[in-house]
Amino acid sequence: MNVTHNSALWITRKRGPFAVDSAPMPEPRTGEIVVQTRAIAVNPFERLIQTVGDLITPWIRYPAIVGTDVAGEVVALGSGVTRFAIGDRVIGFAAGAEKGHRSAEGAFQSYVVLLEHMTSPVPASIPLEAASALPLAICTAAAGLFESDKLAMSPPSETPARKNETLLVWGGSTSVGCNAIQLAVAAGYDVVATASPANHAYLKKLGARAVIDRCDPYATASVIGAMRGRRTCGAIAIGSGSARACIDALAAASDGRRFVALATPPVSFDDVPAGAGRWRKLVPVLARIVLDNLGLMLRARQRGVRTKFIWGGSPVGNDIGPMIFEHYLPAALATGRYIPAPDVEVAGDGLTAIPGALERQRRGVSCLKLVVRI
Repeated sequence: MNVTHNSALWITRKRGPFAVDSAPMPEPRTGEIVVQTRAIAVNPFERLIQTVGDLITPWIRYPAIVGTDVAGEVVALGSGVTRFAIGDRVIGFAAGAEKGHRSAEGAFQSYVVLLEHMTSPVPASIPLEAASALPLAICTAAAGLFESDKLAMSPPSETPARKNETLLVWGGSTSVGCNAIQLAVAAGYDVVATASPANHAYLKKLGARAVIDRCDPYATASVIGAMRGRRTCGAIAIGSGSARACIDALAAASDGRRFVALATPPVSFDDVPAGAGRWRKLVPVLARIVLDNLGLMLRARQRGVRTKFIWGGSPVGNDIGPMIFEHYLPAALATGRYIPAPDVEVAGDGLTAIPGALERQRRGVSCLKLVVRI
């Protein structure tokens, strides 16, 4: 690798601002590759690290480079790497914010280190901007669906056997929801999802058998009706109010597994600032999280439903990462059996565009992922 200059979007200090500055040129270790970044998708997780990272990622040392979703071309190979060659187009889960990893693995830079087992080739038919939407979303969905202490569903495959079991995906039009639907269908399961009416056709295209209007005051009853007479394999709850609704829906199911994998906390940290007014906003949010979690635990216990939160980065350290990025995704993308979802919109060019994309995402997007070209 002859390039000598790297730039990064740093979080300068704990709860500090983002700032573009030079960064060390990353060197791959055993089982790692270096990728020249071409597209980065932004996620709520990255803006929360900036504002409440001392609570959710206390292991991060500052200044730090974060970011998870990256697509680009391979420019260097570490020892032991056999799946890739220089020039390959790839997507990968950038693990810089995970415990035990380093800033060289954060996506928000021109050259990033990726783990070989958390990287997949991208066929020429798929733009790198579209592909960059996948890594964190597919990891979060896969963790909820396939980890042994979550729903423990069968893995996806090219020719899945029909399971005659139904998965409930509450929040189907989110990036995690779109991937949960596709993964479940690829594993042989039936899917019932919720979304606003504008996104129903899209989710059915991804494989959902039935899609219920999440805004309908009788949505839970409609979901129960769509699942009636079918054995359930559990639910994945995404978004505000989803956990309670999933608990109630599974409790009403006559047969099957009553387990809800929780993808989002019951209360949002979005309104908590990094600076002035932080504690005035943070204390009520923390209090609501404690109370809401206690309420959910009690509700679940009363209805015979188990719940557990998903950590989207956990596939980095278990067999789910290789299952997806090595054994399933490469062929599935190449044949069109799996598509990057949801759709993406380019929100700017260059590292300086990332904070604006994160702020726009905070204000809300629907069935869409924001991407920055590098």
